[in-house]
Amino acid sequence: MKELTIFSPATVANVSCGFDALGFALESLGDEMIFRRNEKSNIQITKIEGAELSYDINKNVVGVVAQAMLRDQSEKIGIDIEVYKNFKPGSGLGSSAASASGTAFAVNELLGKPFSMLELTKYAMLGEEAACGSQIADNVSAALYGGFILVRSYDPLDIISLPVPDELYATVIHPQIEIKTKDARDVLSDHVSLKDATTQWANVGGLVSGLYSNNYELISNSLQDVVVEPLRKRLIPHFDKVKEAAISNGALGAGISGSGPTIFALSKGLDTAQKVAKSMHNVYNNTGIDFEIHVSKINTEGIKILDKK
Repeated sequence: MKELTIFSPATVANVSCGFDALGFALESLGDEMIFRRNEKSNIQITKIEGAELSYDINKNVVGVVAQAMLRDQSEKIGIDIEVYKNFKPGSGLGSSAASASGTAFAVNELLGKPFSMLELTKYAMLGEEAACGSQIADNVSAALYGGFILVRSYDPLDIISLPVPDELYATVIHPQIEIKTKDARDVLSDHVSLKDATTQWANVGGLVSGLYSNNYELISNSLQDVVVEPLRKRLIPHFDKVKEAAISNGALGAGISGSGPTIFALSKGLDTAQKVAKSMHNVYNNTGIDFEIHVSKINTEGIKILDKK
């Protein structure tokens, strides 16, 4: 294979109660990337559209991931990479994760698939470390595996794929402001009360059980975050109004996507998800803040090959 074009999905991480442990991929939003073998035996980022990102392979997550993978392989190949960003960095929708996981997937394909999915996740996590200082797995594993994922353990790394109910839809609103992951982490507390921890653990268990049993009421009851959301929501303008509007219009629940500012809602059925989107639009329409809204099924496939030569 000499050339590969892929779609790498946007992702929602944390999913209310599952801080750094739960995530899912979106079907209708993501980046496109093109990978071509070159004759120079080096890695080059030749084009970036849609965002102001570094072309330096030691600073861009694309270069960091590709270099790490090729260092561990006896076959040394050169790769030219084009990146077409369809959603902004700092959106809370896994922008760096889409680039990092997309690179891990594509380079593995060009090498003849020597790496396992778990190994690809570990390489993609190196990109997350370059982007935000931490080897976070929730966004990259959601993009690679597709559907819902649970990061059961970081040491050793253990990723669990969870089922997705057929009628589950996501609505996301992205206010056009940027929240750095580091800033969002700085507002968190190092201490959680036993009462709040117990509530959070129970909600994670309830959400996982609801996904397995197609129990939308249980999913709804479990989409509660008593640990992170109360501290981070003040970084997001009109968060409470958006969440209240979404739930009032039929959403199963709503919360902060990743570190924000994107707000997600889950709904049963497309009609409800679109109604939720309209309610979110009405909240933000007269705020003076630009925004984008997307309605999407959960992407159960993960990263997709669009073309290969």
